[in-house]
Amino acid sequence: MKELIWLGSSLDDLKSFPEEVKDEMGYALHCAQLGNTDSTAKPFKGYGSGVYEIVSNFNTDAYRAIYIVNLDDCLYVLHAFQKKSKSGIKTPKTDLNMIETRLKHLKMILKRGNL
Repeated sequence: MKELIWLGSSLDDLKSFPEEVKDEMGYALHCAQLGNTDSTAKPFKGYGSGVYEIVSNFNTDAYRAIYIVNLDDCLYVLHAFQKKSKSGIKTPKTDLNMIETRLKHLKMILKRGNL
């Protein structure tokens, strides 16, 4: 089973979600640790292979968690957030920036070999 590593505030952010969302995302992440892809997870386009988005809708709110599985032998959660996009299905720019920044930082640290 892959080790699960939370980057930045992703764990604290996920802990603030409703219980049903936490349960759904926790199960999806567990599946990913075992090498499987849960039905709530889909490839997150634009960030290369191995980057996935867990999609959870609760009441009228949308929640997301972004993770990557193909860097070393760990599963890294890059970002967890409540989607509040004003432009339909698009992920807000601030969240995209957070994901990109954490992914670049993670790759840099792994390249140096000191995570």
